[in-house]
Order: sequence, then structure tokens, then C-alpha cells
Amino acid sequence: MKELKVNRPEPFLPLQDLIIYNRGEDLQQVIKVLESGKPVLITEFYNNGAILLRGLQEHLNRKLPNKSFKEQRIYRSEYHRLSNLIKIQIENHQLLVKKSPVIGWFEKLYPDTSDFLLSLPQVQGFNSAWQWYKNGITIPVLRNKIHPYYGTYFPTRFEHLELFDNWLKRYTGPKKSAIDVGFGSGVLALQIIKHGFQKVFGTDTNPNAVIGLTESMGETKLSRKIELDFGSLFGKWDKPAELIVFNPPWLPETRNVENLDAAIYYNDTLFPGFFKAAKQMLLPDGKLVLIFSNLAEITGLAKSNPIEQEIAEGGRFQLEKCYTKNVKKASDKTTRDSHYRKTEEVQLWVLTHAK
Repeated sequence: MKELKVNRPEPFLPLQDLIIYNRGEDLQQVIKVLESGKPVLITEFYNNGAILLRGLQEHLNRKLPNKSFKEQRIYRSEYHRLSNLIKIQIENHQLLVKKSPVIGWFEKLYPDTSDFLLSLPQVQGFNSAWQWYKNGITIPVLRNKIHPYYGTYFPTRFEHLELFDNWLKRYTGPKKSAIDVGFGSGVLALQIIKHGFQKVFGTDTNPNAVIGLTESMGETKLSRKIELDFGSLFGKWDKPAELIVFNPPWLPETRNVENLDAAIYYNDTLFPGFFKAAKQMLLPDGKLVLIFSNLAEITGLAKSNPIEQEIAEGGRFQLEKCYTKNVKKASDKTTRDSHYRKTEEVQLWVLTHAK
């Protein structure tokens, strides 16, 4: 595999002195600086950043409505813009402020530079990602913990994985090969191997996913059972398989959302391109399995389901079965979009070649 360049936040190297925020200063004055587009540097204590972020949230709560799904997205977009102007200094791969966490990603991802600045939300993301990577995450359908690499998608809810695991238990077809399109942290690929498939070929457009899962498998038996490629859709794989699995993004992209995450939002070409390619890559009696949700429909972001649309109009595949499972109630700590959980369901679509 060719050398991949890891996705990481670009280090911020200021050309001039920054406005400094210390505890006790007028928060509203500092927020005005942020709203003017100028960066602010956190000094003294790591917790000073949390105080400033809390003040920013209170300011935006007063300024912006935050009730409907679309309003929440606008609110998050503005919070993202302003909070990323809050900077924090790294020196010798360590945070310079006092009482700050130790984050191993700085040395791992920035071997070329040891002194730089990052935004506070980026540092918070690094901190969480380091804990997940170092301690591992328990996934109910897997025997061992996963250790997701920085910037790699991993599941935080498991209903769709349970649906897939139950389907794999009942699957009676051949188990020579499978293709996992967009493998992320490798959970679906690991489930497929757990249920007896000899080989899984995986693709992902995120280099961190390829780097991370390759590192995680090391020289174990898994590294001989799971082969990875950095590429879109089916990448370099050209041999048809008995099983193709795709857990695509569940929400359509919209023009007014910045910083789109390809693991969460899909564009107009993703599904037509996937189904066209899958037609060539699925063996005659193979199964095409897609994991999806009705979230876009119940939140008003989509009027139709792209999988249903393909079955009705594509002429390539027919429906064998669609399994559904209601999503569990959101945690009491989670207020965002929790009212949609009452009607949200995850879906497992099993398709075969149209006769």
C-alpha cells in the first residue's frame, strides 16, 4: 500500500500577537473579538478554555433560536466558527497551559513540528480521541474492544450493528469473500469475519481509517483476512463477491452547512454511483446489504429514501427483505434532537440482482 498522508488539523502559526484571555476578564469583550474574526489565545489554565466556551454558548443561546432541527444546525455552525478562533499553545508536543491533559496524538500526528497552536475544540477532540484510542471502546457485537484512530468514524449507538449481526447469524450462503464499502473503524468487517467469512476487502476515502485499522490489525491473523484500500466505492477491488455491505451516511448534504463530514452526509451522486458499481461487483446469487435510517425523512431533510428509490426506478436490484429496529431513547444528558428518537428506526436492506 502506498504511503498515506494522515488527515489532521493544520497547525496554526500566528503571524502576529494574539488577544490573550485570562480568567476574570470581561467575557463579552472577548466574544466581540471572536465575532470580529480575530483569534484569542487561552493562557494560564486549561480550564480557562471551558469557561470561555461556556460564555460563548450562553451568548449564542440568547442570540439565536435553537429549537427546530434546522435552527440547531445553524446554531452549531456559528458555534463552530467562533469556538475555532479560540487557540491554545502546544510546545514540545505538550499543551503549555497548566492542569492540561496529556495527549499522545500531538507527537504521533505532528512529528515534523513540536511547537504550534490549535483551536480549543480541536484540542478537546484530540483529548477525547486519545482516550478512546488508548482505552478502547466496547462494541456489544464484537469479542474485543476497538481502538479507533484519530479522525475515524466509529459507532456510538449499536441498534444497526445488532440488526446486521442477527442477519449474519441467519445467513446460509457461501462465505468466501465480502466487500465492506466505507469500513471506518472496521466494525462491520470484524463482524463479517466473526461469522465465518474467509476474506473481507474494505475501502474508505479517509486515509486515517486505512492507517488506523492497518495499525490495529498489525501482524495478526486478521491482517490476512481483511485487506484494505484507500479509495472511493470499490477502490481497486475488481473481483465480484458473495456479499457487499455498505453503511452509507444517513443525511443528505445541504448547501448551508459548512464542514461537511463525509461519514454523516451524502451527496446526490453517492447512491447512483454506488448501485451502478455494485451491479458489476455482486456475484449472480450474492447479497447486497445496506444499513440506513429514516432520520432524514422524519427530520424533513429528505422526501424519499434513496434505497427505496433505487429499488423502484433503478432496474438493477430487487428487495429480498428490509429489517427495522427502533432506536433507543436518548440519554437524559442528550438534549440535541432527542425528540426524533421516538420515531427513528434503523434499517437493514437486503437486495439481490433483479430477475
